[in-house]
Amino acid sequence: MAKAADSGSKRLISLAPDEWVQWVTQRPEVTAKEILGSEFQWISRETDVLVKAYSPTLGDFLVLNELQLRYTIDMPLRMRAYAALAQERYKLPTYPVLINILPPPSTVTVVNSYEQEFLGLRAIQDYRVINLWEVDAEIVFQQPLPSLLPFVPILRGGGETAVVQRALQLLRADPQLNQLESLLAFFASFVLESRLVQQIMRWDMAVLRESPWYQEILAEGEKIGLHQGIQQGIQQGIQQGMQRQLIRLLQRRFGEIPQELVVRLEGESVEKLESLMDNAIAVNSLDEFLQSYN
Repeated sequence: MAKAADSGSKRLISLAPDEWVQWVTQRPEVTAKEILGSEFQWISRETDVLVKAYSPTLGDFLVLNELQLRYTIDMPLRMRAYAALAQERYKLPTYPVLINILPPPSTVTVVNSYEQEFLGLRAIQDYRVINLWEVDAEIVFQQPLPSLLPFVPILRGGGETAVVQRALQLLRADPQLNQLESLLAFFASFVLESRLVQQIMRWDMAVLRESPWYQEILAEGEKIGLHQGIQQGIQQGIQQGMQRQLIRLLQRRFGEIPQELVVRLEGESVEKLESLMDNAIAVNSLDEFLQSYN
């Protein structure tokens, strides 16, 4: 069964598949023929979308789309493995694309290739990287790219109230797009005050929990625990993952946070961290968050 994040990615790209493959390949003559199954026997992917595309000069080929909430250091190896499996299954040339939604920590460098040499043998896999925070928001409206409308607030120049309102109007005007309003609100909360987001969208913050991207944030903690292989580790992993994401959210909205707050969060339960995550989105300042914490 496809995970929520997987279903969300496929749904976004399926809104305008031709425009999407033209954007990621930078070739206006490319068209999308169909969205293929991307489940393989050996690996399980949650955020990939495999599109069979066509070009008059290149013929049929695959566009492998990997949408990541945040880039991680194991992505190059995953891109190599997935590109090879897709090409082996469908016997077509593969164009891999990694789309990073939010910036990684400053200690992590985003790379666009996998390289390894072992016993004189080399393995190389290049792939295109698109960092959404580097994409100009105006491109979404000009081309247009409806699949990117929910991400407008985190695009370059997209964090302005007028730009978010413009994206919201387009979402609400199209029956196929209006259900993506909660996703737009989710990303708007990273760059605008919660009160302003609610005024623009008349949005209930509880809808956040329905977003596949919010579920991916929770899943990050689950993966840490699963690697430890015991129930205690799972719980600890969820707790650590949520703590890390809460700190990132606070830093992104309010800048540096006191070290004593970081230490205090380490001892909180998963239930408490969930409540604090909601508070971090709803408040308008760090002082207001600290007051709600006490």
